[in-house]
Amino acid sequence: MNLPVAGSPLIIEASLNGSASKALNPAVPYSDDEIVADAVACMEAGAALIHNHTDEPIIGGSGELDTERYARPWRRLLGIRPDAILTPTMPVGQEGVPVETRYRHVVEMAREGLLAQGLCDPGSFNVTLLDDDGLFAPSTYLYRNDAADSRYYVDTCRELNIGLSISIFEPGFLKFILAYLRQGRLPPGSMIKLYFAADHLPFGLPPTAASLDAYLGMLEGWDIPWLVSSFGEDCVGCGLAEEAIRRGGHIQVGLEPYAGDRKPTNVELVREVVALAERYNRPIATPAVAAEILWLPTFPVPFAA
Repeated sequence: MNLPVAGSPLIIEASLNGSASKALNPAVPYSDDEIVADAVACMEAGAALIHNHTDEPIIGGSGELDTERYARPWRRLLGIRPDAILTPTMPVGQEGVPVETRYRHVVEMAREGLLAQGLCDPGSFNVTLLDDDGLFAPSTYLYRNDAADSRYYVDTCRELNIGLSISIFEPGFLKFILAYLRQGRLPPGSMIKLYFAADHLPFGLPPTAASLDAYLGMLEGWDIPWLVSSFGEDCVGCGLAEEAIRRGGHIQVGLEPYAGDRKPTNVELVREVVALAERYNRPIATPAVAAEILWLPTFPVPFAA
């Protein structure tokens, strides 16, 4: 899936926080003021897409996220940047919590006009970390999205007439989405997000050119935008961002996936991608250009500050 590269706009997504903690890096934003300021600064630096979490757990919590915790800073952000393309996270599956409950905040924010793009994590993997012996510790936690859940995410975004941010943590996740592509049933505005991971994390292909080529082989023949992100790594420093830029892809960076010796800000990570893009004559996509590339059906969202 080699697209024309020189001159094609590059979409940058800033993933602001995720599971990263202030103990790890004081620059990680979590308060309303921090989210708004960081998002605006990242957009001014070149980010077209913004993704953030609240401080609520997505694994092992209640299984439901508070819509207002997202909506409160996002209303302010859209008042400043009405072109912002925002995507939340969601709790993973757990016994006794229906998918409609876990996805309720997405539906409510889409209906309010805060979202041009929903999300889908079409698969599951083990949640664990390396122990002192260098083995993955025994754990019963799952990052769980079964096939019924995954169909609900896709079909709900189509019904809401919003785009779809598709998280690909494993090749099986992509197989699920390829079936929708073959049947012509993905919502307009869909984007494939290829999540690679360092060796100490229990998911994902390693962030290498060979791994990227494997995914692009699966996507061969399909005209759908894609980006890369590298969890537990430095996406620019490890070379993955450059490999994607050379192949016509897009980039996610931010303090959620980042790991390294530095303590950068989200804005610094966005600027590093902008500098890399200049070497390959990839102009930086504005949110309006990104919406056109993604074919977002509703942009800008009908939100009144």
